[in-house]
Amino acid sequence: MTRFKRFAALAVLGIAASSMVAAFVLWRDPFLLVRGEFARQRVAAGLSRGSVEVAGHRWSYAVREADDPSAPTVVMLHGFTGSKENWYPLAAALGARYRLLIPDLPGWGESERKPGTVYGFTQQAANVDAFVRALSPGKPVVLLGHSMGGGIAALAAARYPQDIGKVGLLDAAGVRFKDNAFGLDVLAGRNPFAVEDDASLQRYIDIVFHDARAKPWLPWPASTALIRKRRADADFEQAVLARIGRSEESLLPGEGAVRIRQPALLLWCRQDAVIDASALELYAQRIPQARKVLLDGCGHMSLMERPAEVADAVVALVDR
Repeated sequence: MTRFKRFAALAVLGIAASSMVAAFVLWRDPFLLVRGEFARQRVAAGLSRGSVEVAGHRWSYAVREADDPSAPTVVMLHGFTGSKENWYPLAAALGARYRLLIPDLPGWGESERKPGTVYGFTQQAANVDAFVRALSPGKPVVLLGHSMGGGIAALAAARYPQDIGKVGLLDAAGVRFKDNAFGLDVLAGRNPFAVEDDASLQRYIDIVFHDARAKPWLPWPASTALIRKRRADADFEQAVLARIGRSEESLLPGEGAVRIRQPALLLWCRQDAVIDASALELYAQRIPQARKVLLDGCGHMSLMERPAEVADAVVALVDR
């Protein structure tokens, strides 16, 4: 065998061995690809990981300090079935202009979930206020909330104005918006976000995203791992959805919003198939001082589909 052939044979063996190792690692931990992509986005946005014990829970959060130590702190709350990673595109667009705190809410993502605990709007608003007081003591923050997180942010701003200096609601839950398929399913006791197989995973993605360019790509085996996790979370998701979508608590954010006196932002996408854009005007009636922004060509995930435009709106809120 010539030297070149021996080298080529060794190279093929090396590639085969590496492929076998990679396949074994992914078999043992199929969610590794997703975590790796999240880590890449976190680093690209200049964020680091943090953990804190607050309100009886261990919180996982992402943080980025501002270039200017005196800059405002912006806290970002994710939505139902979401996580802190949903905010990474916006965090990248904002850069180091502000101090950013992006938690997984208790019960979600990498934060602690306690059996038997109710994770509705009221409890989560109190949890968020405790988080704010712990990580920004004596300094009111700008609180941004998306979807379920928007309902939590509205209630927190209404109840804890001493800690919430400004508030931004993005595609926020908490008002009785115009009927759509998603809302009717929720009222009928179903979970339109439920994921049980490949088809329902794709349906879930298609519901929350309108812009095809922003839809996440989930290759096997990451898709299988996500489906398995969402199946395991099905009872928890249904319990939370019953609380925030069908109980007497479901409209508390909109009712409480009349007490919001802080500067505010209301931002929606016209093609939102989850929280219909009619909700923007319903919140605006209760928060007349709010700046209204309606984006076109995007769906429920405005913070991921249009991060640059959302960043512009956030800067206008914070700096005005």
